[in-house]
Amino acid sequence: MIKQLTLLSLVASTILASDSMQVDTITVKGRSISTNIKEVSKEEIKSADLAEALSKSVPSISLVRRSGIANDIILRGQKKDNINILIDGAKIYGACPNRMDPPTSHVLTNNIENIEIQEGPFDVESFGTLSGIVKINTKKPSTETAGDVNVNIGSFGYRKASATISGGTDRIRVLLSASTENGEQYEDGNGRTLAEQTKLNAPKAQDFYQTQYENMDAFEKKSFMGKIYIDLTDNQELKLSYTANRSDNILYPNSKMDALYDDSDLFNTTYIVKNLATYSKELSLNYYYSDVEHPMSTKYRDWQKNPMAKGFMTNALDSTISGVKIKNSFDLNEFNILVGLDASTRNWDGTYLMNGVKNIGKSVEDVDTKNRAIFTTISKEYDNVNIEFGARYDNTDIDTKGIAQDNDYNSLSANLFGTYKTDNTTEYFAGIGRASRVPDARELYFTSMLKTVVGTPNLDETYNTEFDFGVNKKYENATLKAKVFYSMLSDYIVYNSSKTINAFENVDADIYGVELSGLYLLSDTLTLDYAMSYQRGKKDNALVGQTDRDLAEIPPLKANLSLGYEPTEQDTLSLNLVAVDSWDTYDADNGEQELSGFAIFNARYNRDLSHGFDITLGIDNIFDRTYAISNTYKDLTLITTGTAVDDVMLLNEPGRYLYANLSYKF
Repeated sequence: MIKQLTLLSLVASTILASDSMQVDTITVKGRSISTNIKEVSKEEIKSADLAEALSKSVPSISLVRRSGIANDIILRGQKKDNINILIDGAKIYGACPNRMDPPTSHVLTNNIENIEIQEGPFDVESFGTLSGIVKINTKKPSTETAGDVNVNIGSFGYRKASATISGGTDRIRVLLSASTENGEQYEDGNGRTLAEQTKLNAPKAQDFYQTQYENMDAFEKKSFMGKIYIDLTDNQELKLSYTANRSDNILYPNSKMDALYDDSDLFNTTYIVKNLATYSKELSLNYYYSDVEHPMSTKYRDWQKNPMAKGFMTNALDSTISGVKIKNSFDLNEFNILVGLDASTRNWDGTYLMNGVKNIGKSVEDVDTKNRAIFTTISKEYDNVNIEFGARYDNTDIDTKGIAQDNDYNSLSANLFGTYKTDNTTEYFAGIGRASRVPDARELYFTSMLKTVVGTPNLDETYNTEFDFGVNKKYENATLKAKVFYSMLSDYIVYNSSKTINAFENVDADIYGVELSGLYLLSDTLTLDYAMSYQRGKKDNALVGQTDRDLAEIPPLKANLSLGYEPTEQDTLSLNLVAVDSWDTYDADNGEQELSGFAIFNARYNRDLSHGFDITLGIDNIFDRTYAISNTYKDLTLITTGTAVDDVMLLNEPGRYLYANLSYKF
């Protein structure tokens, strides 16, 4: 069935590309390689989990299921520091070495206005854009008094309430937003809760949840966001913002620990002055600071059944980053030029505790990653052609308080990107780019509870040299966007589970893929949206002590079809199909396993009730399928099942999920 659905998607794409259709004007904003998701807070009301929203909206993004919330993403077969994630231009890094708190978990969908995803190494303004960048833009304050209130309920005891209010004058504008949500343990298609999935798969009783915790909620989360925008003069603006997230008791059933809490604070300040001088059309200064506290623990597990245990273990971690960026843009002989300076300091520190108190060793030995960079972009339009060149030079020092070696890295990144419009309906785009990212503190220095040095202190930085090509096409009643890419990774950082120490190593590898997306207007009231993504990845050589050359975390073929029906201006009905092929090409030497393909149907109905009220009803996984979307790469510390075939515990996705959201806007 999966292959038939995929064939249907390909046939639909071919039909849409037929020359028999009428032509109209095409308008493309920003780089053609980018994907823009608008009105996120309005559309993504099922939950506040950004990772899940991204995986539904972008074909090249796949979900990494870790829990009921706070999940991670894979972009074009790469994740963690290979993806750059910015929140209003600021960076935030999770503190957990096991990716329980990725950057996407520190911003909620109800606070997001729009998201721009730019795939490939084509950004030079931010440190470490290897496979792509996700730019998250949150809501802005308005001059008029306005706001919204949302109440959401769903299966498995999900409850969420959020409110936003904004207003001000032409001079000063303020926005305040707050939310609270919690959820019980979801059940998979077989009716098993998170704790029951663990008990079924974990061979050691020490990994089971204790009886008093077997039915505890899966998570509780509160957030606050405040913004003040001040127009100092006609050409000067000051933007101040603060975001706080407080999460408690988050269960991670296929990990050996859960999060006692996960707290983050993000401060962001931007000063902008326009038309300052001939060579300063816009000058901006941005300063940000973020802090994440994340203690993960065996407190809720039957850890006392471990014969060596003297209580529960906690890995208490803290991650901070502060950064400043200065950018100046100006025009020179019809060229648009941007120059900038970028600097940041990231600190990562972790300590093992016994019974939440006694210090029994370090997991991450107080590591500072200090980056300093200069960058520029130069662009010019020639009638139907646009050319943009970008370059960045980085100097990065990584210093540890431990006994391992410090590291220093220097790199030059550059890219050339162009678009060509053959007519008002067709645009071709192509680019070649090279970018790098340095190893993080976990890959360099991480030490396990057993005092095993998992990190490899002498890792080289990773380079990505990539070619991208694509086309945008618009017809009278349809659109088509097609992209292909080929990525050559030098010194790519991977995990080698055959090693007992220094498990991370560099290897050369290649990733290539194709993406299709677009829509077809079947009638005035009926619309078909479609998307497809396919990637493959190979190491040039197998890792030390291994034979498998398949690259880990390369998701299988994925197709999305969505049928939208709008019988009236007040009513919208959609039926969505997500089809994923079997994951039968995988890195078996490092814990991955074959996953069955699946096809999931979702439905949603929305009605405008007038007077500012709006209601949405939805159902996901209509046929209550049991399936897993995330593989088991041993780069994460997961529960091992003890069997020869499935060595690492899979975590199933939620079963049938019903939800309702009532919104009021004023």
